[in-house]
Amino acid sequence: MPRSEKFKRRHIDFFEKSMAENVPDPNPELITAKLLQVEEIAVDEEEFHHLNNPADSIKPIVKKYLGMPNHAEQVGNRIFFSDGDAKVEIVVVTNEIIRVRLAPHSVFLEEFSYAVEKLPQRAVEFTLLENDLEYRVSTPEINCHIRKADFFISFSDKNDHVTDADAVPMHWEENTQFGGYYVFCTKTTQEQESFFGLGDKATEFNLRGKRLKNWNTDAYSFGFNQDPLYRAIPFYISVNDGIAHGIFFDNTFKAHFDFGSEDRTKTSFWADGGEMQYYYIHGPHMMDVVKNYHLLTGTHPMPPLWALGYHQCRWSYYPENKVRVIANGFRQNRIPCDGIYLDIDYMDGYRCFTWSPKYFPNPKKMIADLAESGFKTVVIIDPGIRVDDNYWVFKEGKEKKYFCRRCDDYFMEGHVWPGRCQFPDFTHPEVRAWWGDLFEGLVETGVAGVWNDMNEPAVFGSGTFPDDVRHQYDGYRGSHRKAHNVYGMQMVRATYEGLRKQMKNKRPFTITRAGYSGVQRYSSVWTGDNVASWEHLKLGNIQLQRLSVSGISFCGTDIGGFSGEPDGELFTRWIQMGTFSPFMRAHSAGDTKEREPWSFGEPFTSINRKFIELRYRLIPYLYSTFWEHHRYGFPILRPVLMHEQEVVSNHFRQDEFTYGDKILICPVLEPGQKSRTVYLPKGTWYNFWTFEQVEGGKEVTVPTPLDIIPIFVKAGSVIPEYPVMQYTGEKEIEEVKLNIYYSNYEVNSFLFEDYGETFAYEQDIYLEKKFVVNGDANKLTIKQSMEGLYTPRYEGYHFKINGLPFVPSKIVADGKEIGSISANADKTYEFKFTKNFKFIEIFG
Repeated sequence: MPRSEKFKRRHIDFFEKSMAENVPDPNPELITAKLLQVEEIAVDEEEFHHLNNPADSIKPIVKKYLGMPNHAEQVGNRIFFSDGDAKVEIVVVTNEIIRVRLAPHSVFLEEFSYAVEKLPQRAVEFTLLENDLEYRVSTPEINCHIRKADFFISFSDKNDHVTDADAVPMHWEENTQFGGYYVFCTKTTQEQESFFGLGDKATEFNLRGKRLKNWNTDAYSFGFNQDPLYRAIPFYISVNDGIAHGIFFDNTFKAHFDFGSEDRTKTSFWADGGEMQYYYIHGPHMMDVVKNYHLLTGTHPMPPLWALGYHQCRWSYYPENKVRVIANGFRQNRIPCDGIYLDIDYMDGYRCFTWSPKYFPNPKKMIADLAESGFKTVVIIDPGIRVDDNYWVFKEGKEKKYFCRRCDDYFMEGHVWPGRCQFPDFTHPEVRAWWGDLFEGLVETGVAGVWNDMNEPAVFGSGTFPDDVRHQYDGYRGSHRKAHNVYGMQMVRATYEGLRKQMKNKRPFTITRAGYSGVQRYSSVWTGDNVASWEHLKLGNIQLQRLSVSGISFCGTDIGGFSGEPDGELFTRWIQMGTFSPFMRAHSAGDTKEREPWSFGEPFTSINRKFIELRYRLIPYLYSTFWEHHRYGFPILRPVLMHEQEVVSNHFRQDEFTYGDKILICPVLEPGQKSRTVYLPKGTWYNFWTFEQVEGGKEVTVPTPLDIIPIFVKAGSVIPEYPVMQYTGEKEIEEVKLNIYYSNYEVNSFLFEDYGETFAYEQDIYLEKKFVVNGDANKLTIKQSMEGLYTPRYEGYHFKINGLPFVPSKIVADGKEIGSISANADKTYEFKFTKNFKFIEIFG
């Protein structure tokens, strides 16, 4: 007889004997209940106490899905829902932003984010309602629905139009090797839905049908569709039915995104660890989504004005005499330039924060001489610190235990340019402060900017750090699986904060290769080690637009390509596109021919000069657009889609873009191209070169000889212009030219002015000017209003009026008639007046 049967028989005999002795007339129902209880005890005995191998009862690891929500609890602006085991937190951040978090067994991780320093502190009115079908969290703008039948989460706008919906409940899978969970979210994808963002992915602008990965990678000479690259920006924008929303998946682990690649009806995002935590960001316009994303992750600080000039770089300009030759080449060729970069060869044995005594024996004098000629010096700093007890940086870091360690407490070591290196843990606040102080010597020597490279982090041979490297993570601890994607961001954060401290009230300039969402608070970026090819020119155009709508507006490419050899035509077309990149730098590898703007001879030198001069003429416009980004969260580069998202065909346009909202550019992206088809959004536009008026909402064909790319200006715009300079600040501004383009409807423009190099703007010491232009068949009016405490030193404006449909007979400014008006052969008109005018009328 089996042991369980013997156990049950023994208990039944005992029970029957007890009943017979103590209860003369036993209750039959009680006897039945007791017998059932005995049988359950026997089963339990069999299952839990008599197995030969307890591991046989362990269930296989499978994905687990949320069940039916059976409970809701509100704590302030947080609502918790539970299925009895897992828990979901809904946080109402603003009227347009709701955060979703999942805890598989109801235990959330401690709340911390490098991307979102602090949730916006705004009072938001919302309601939590429950009916038979769902829980609903509603703000004045959006609703979050939690379906009772299956825990599906969806979002709708204030008109109850569903914009985002789960295809399956959120789910997870245990990670037996590292602990924690793989976390997953899958959304329903609509037939006409398109997706944009994710940083600088090397693919088409529209991500529909793509499967992509976020894992910062040193991708030398990357190719089209190669993935991943240097940055991890887990933020995408959906546009469907003319309505936009964004998803920001704030998870620093290796993350994956599938935009209808595996199943065209589903979009998924998942990560190899951490929490399922995402923000739903409502539009309805794409611009609204980006602005609200910036509300979470921040914007770029205002750069020093010189950072918007042209920069020249090479791996490497050395020795010192070579640097001087390059600088003299710019001034002799009368080609403007503000920045010269020094790559790793300026160092002593590639040791960071040192100078080569052989190649740069007197760096302070060299930098001072360059500054006298108008050049700012930018130097590279990598994270790898050479293992050398005679090297002061290594010695300090070792003594203070600031270098990364592996799980068994050995130091993380790897080979990069200096040889065997150890690497600071930039996720530790003490290490960041120490690193920032290391820049004191460079700043005293005169260095104006710092370029952080190799900070994915890159390690020769192995690619990057092993997974088991430990990081302090600002007290929240983690392995490299968690810290990898933020390592470069925290490095450039340490660099920026250190420079800001060392440079007192001057704005630092930093550039980084690697980053995570929020890196824009500390740095500009470039797209990495690209290739001198027409394909990469096209790709760079797309990447910069994508970075801009992904929160990183201060971006550029290596003009001319880092590796390979461009011919004169390719380099010149790249200079033309770079003129309208927020960050403009030419850069090349050391095994290539030199590629300064004059390297290819005529006619290329003259054309390159023409466009770099155009860059300097437009600096007040570029700088004002940067202010609109910093203060209001507008992206600097805006794809055509952002102007007309309701037009489905625009979802696939990726050549044209606007710088700000006033100037539209369409780079020439093919060799030998004599004309270009350009799409203009609705409204009236002016050909920048000919002043011809063109109605938008259609494609137009534009001639593109080598010295021209299509540039159009929006009607009603006021485009400020400086005189051409060889470097920013070379000349005292005596007057600002205002190029005004006639419009028969009202258009607003802005001009931002301040000191250009200090943080005084943070105390409202700036001037924000608003211009309002409006006209009819017989009159054009221009209004100006001002806000701020800054007073520019120039006294007057030089007005140039384009596109008037009449010959002006009289101009009245603030009640005074202006007598001197110049008429030009191209039917433009010019006059001058004080900078403080309030109202100008031009009569036909």
